[in-house]
Amino acid sequence: MQDLTRHPGSDLAVDPITIEVIRHGLVAITNQIDANIKRTAFSPYIYEYNDFAVALSGPDGELIAQCTGGMPPFVADSVGMAVRDGLAVYGRARLHAGDVVLCNHAAVQGQHLNNTVMYTPIHAGDGALIGFFAINVHWIDIGGAVPRSPDIFGEGLQLRSIKLVARGEPIEEVYRIIESNTRQPDELMGDIAAQLAGCLLGRDLTAALADKYGVATFRRAVALILDQSEAAARALIRAMPDGVYTAETFLDNDRSGEEPLPIRVTVTVKGEELVVDYSQMADEVKGPINSGYFGGGQTTARVAFKYLMGAGEMANEGTFRPLRLILPPGKILSAAPSAPMGNYSTPFPTVIDTVIRALAPALPQRVGGGHFGTHAGIRFHGQREDGSFFGTHDSGHGGWGACSTHDGGGPFRTMAHGDTRIIPLELQEAILPIRIEEFALRADSAGAGTFRGGLGLSKTYRILAPLRVQTNLDRTAFPPWGVQGGGEAKPGCFTLLRHGERKSVGKEKGLALKPGDLLCVETAGGGGYGIASARPLAAIQRDLDAGYISRAGAERDYAVKIGPDGKASR
Repeated sequence: MQDLTRHPGSDLAVDPITIEVIRHGLVAITNQIDANIKRTAFSPYIYEYNDFAVALSGPDGELIAQCTGGMPPFVADSVGMAVRDGLAVYGRARLHAGDVVLCNHAAVQGQHLNNTVMYTPIHAGDGALIGFFAINVHWIDIGGAVPRSPDIFGEGLQLRSIKLVARGEPIEEVYRIIESNTRQPDELMGDIAAQLAGCLLGRDLTAALADKYGVATFRRAVALILDQSEAAARALIRAMPDGVYTAETFLDNDRSGEEPLPIRVTVTVKGEELVVDYSQMADEVKGPINSGYFGGGQTTARVAFKYLMGAGEMANEGTFRPLRLILPPGKILSAAPSAPMGNYSTPFPTVIDTVIRALAPALPQRVGGGHFGTHAGIRFHGQREDGSFFGTHDSGHGGWGACSTHDGGGPFRTMAHGDTRIIPLELQEAILPIRIEEFALRADSAGAGTFRGGLGLSKTYRILAPLRVQTNLDRTAFPPWGVQGGGEAKPGCFTLLRHGERKSVGKEKGLALKPGDLLCVETAGGGGYGIASARPLAAIQRDLDAGYISRAGAERDYAVKIGPDGKASR
């Protein structure tokens, strides 16, 4: 058996306790910075919604550690790509102690331009470079067209590996450029200050940890941590039966037309290697849902693989060494850097879910039903009475699929979102000219089964002043699927109520809303697991009593009879 406390090529083993202290110490540092940013950011998109991620990379940009609640697409691997691009632009010799670098370039990270990585080099011991501390934050507004531009150049300010701080001194010209290219300077510059403070403190805490044990021991421990993660990933793949597995799902459209887009995935398991093949994925589109190879294809494959591994293993570069990607250029997940990417992550939840779905025959006890799989996003924007611009985003939470041991969870965010949260209703009402009329679980939204899916949500906004709204809802025609005989869930929908008339709302680019309008968001549930007839009567009754399913839904989906006393029977 390989000794995983000894790094290949080294005669010195690292004490296993030291390895664990360093492993968990690095994650603790990223979690501390995560908490600090939530306390100090100015935008609710950051301090409530948590649209950011904190990570530590090695000297070559390899992922070493990440915060436990960060946005998965940010750390797998837009952070690493930003660092590697900085190394290509500057070289190690010109990345000095005290430098802070920014990057949101589409050709590098392959995501929309709001996702801006900030990072700083970490030196320890006698000045040795041991890595980079990096934070990817969704900048609230970086200019660009409202609604979305037909190409990347109209989506806002592009920053390719430029220094915000040089040898500890802020570069005022860069600050002025950023501040002059946003509609929300107070919020954005406040978020940048929080992001910068997090980078600097994370850098210092990591350097202190390395100094405590010595740079040589720190480096060997990190190498061993990556090797151990690789070993765990290979063990997971070995436990799968070899084979070629496929799955196909669809997105409603690309926001520029009405044609559905195929999400076709082939997963090959052979020995200790897992190959995700996106060759049959939809081609690059005119709508703004494209992403690049690294920020799209590699990201979704890595996130899906990590879900299969479970929460027991921390994600780092070693985790993904046995994973291989086949993805030709020109697909929606490998688009050219000039392609529109404003809603780049729209396909991600469905792509991730489809990779997992493909492996249902290989892992019937691990793969659950499909989740609601859409952002269900709403962006309100307009002008306040004083003429200043406001713009903020809200996202729907929905049901996740049931599995072999329990009902589906939720309402949660999608598989592409990690620990993003619901912005408190009171805060939304305080900063926007809206009032929340209803916020409730959506009855009958879950897929039926031996274990039912999780429930979606219903949320209704009353508009109090003129504003515009952009909406981002998908999978309305292709609902979350069930597995092992489970039923599909009820898809989501947006509805506008105006003067007593109801109108279905699709992907709106800038719908004008008036005072008194009601906008209702209903999100999908999750797919069921196993045949519905095998669901225990007690579980059906519990759902009836809680209002999770209606009388009609119970009779339709579970073939039960509901008596005058509300009791279910077969």
